[in-house]
Amino acid sequence: MEIENRAYHEGHMRSALAMAEFAITNDETPVGCVFVRNGEIVARGINDTNKSMNGTRHAEFQALSKLLSEDPNFPLHETDLYVTVEPCIMCASALRQFRIRAVYFGCNNDKFGGTGGVLGIHTDPSVDPTYPAYGGIFREEAIMLLRRFYVQENEKAPEPKMKKNRVLKFEIQPVAAKVVIPPL
Repeated sequence: MEIENRAYHEGHMRSALAMAEFAITNDETPVGCVFVRNGEIVARGINDTNKSMNGTRHAEFQALSKLLSEDPNFPLHETDLYVTVEPCIMCASALRQFRIRAVYFGCNNDKFGGTGGVLGIHTDPSVDPTYPAYGGIFREEAIMLLRRFYVQENEKAPEPKMKKNRVLKFEIQPVAAKVVIPPL
């Protein structure tokens, strides 16, 4: 899906990428996000899963927690999310319950994606209003941040896997075209 006013969205995605860069310098998974209302950034977040040892401390939740603690009635239905990686199923569901207006993300989340990578939480018509999700904005940059992070050792892992033979890959495969199977 083509995104209108791409330069506007790229500007906000650059802010999300800056947050992800900040996360990686703090030994966190490099996922960063910004919430934007009326063209202004109203909240920022990075993952805090490693330092907190809490798998639910995703960038989206971190930013939402701060935003809603300051104003529990903040109009999220007038707010867009820019995040470097497709929201996971948990985050996509929460964003829907909070009635986010739209989500823009960098790269797909092929293991846990909730806006099309694995499940389409954002489009299920059975509960809560749906929201549009647009992926691929600075996809390559988001992928490279993740690769830079995952090539490192993780000393907090239960049985650290030696990564001395791992090499940072710079080649990025093109997005595979989705196959649409018509109904019978």
